[in-house]
Amino acid sequence: MYVSLILLLGVTSLYAGYNLLVKVSSDHVPAAATTPILATIALQLAALGVSAAYATGLVLRGGHVLAVSPPAVAWAVAAGLCIGAAEIGYFYLFRGVAGGEPMAANVAIPIVVSGAIVFTLLVSWLVLREPFTSVRLLGAVLVVAGVVTLFADSARGSAAG
Repeated sequence: MYVSLILLLGVTSLYAGYNLLVKVSSDHVPAAATTPILATIALQLAALGVSAAYATGLVLRGGHVLAVSPPAVAWAVAAGLCIGAAEIGYFYLFRGVAGGEPMAANVAIPIVVSGAIVFTLLVSWLVLREPFTSVRLLGAVLVVAGVVTLFADSARGSAAG
């Protein structure tokens, strides 16, 4: 239980770092660049490097079977397509879209992450048939209320500026 909690906190911290560092990277894309795609590719290469180094360590240590089934590979590729497209979207949100203002990290990231929470709750219940309790429903409603509050505050702040 404690190991899972520590891992959960670690993954959460790393995911927060990922989100924030994409924002910082976006801030350093030159204004003359027509697209931030090279930053997205660099991000993906770094992620591939981490995975390759981890797999190499497992192989060198021995005792691990790295084979996975074709469906596992197919679903992993689908997940990769989702995260790749999301990363491209993040870079554009943080740079500004169609001449608009760049989104602040403290608005975009919570909205994306919170929206993902609600979407995940619903899809895991409807498609994966995982339990969905009244407490989870309340949590989803509170998350949506938080997202609406963040977005309303952001819109009010940009209207005032």
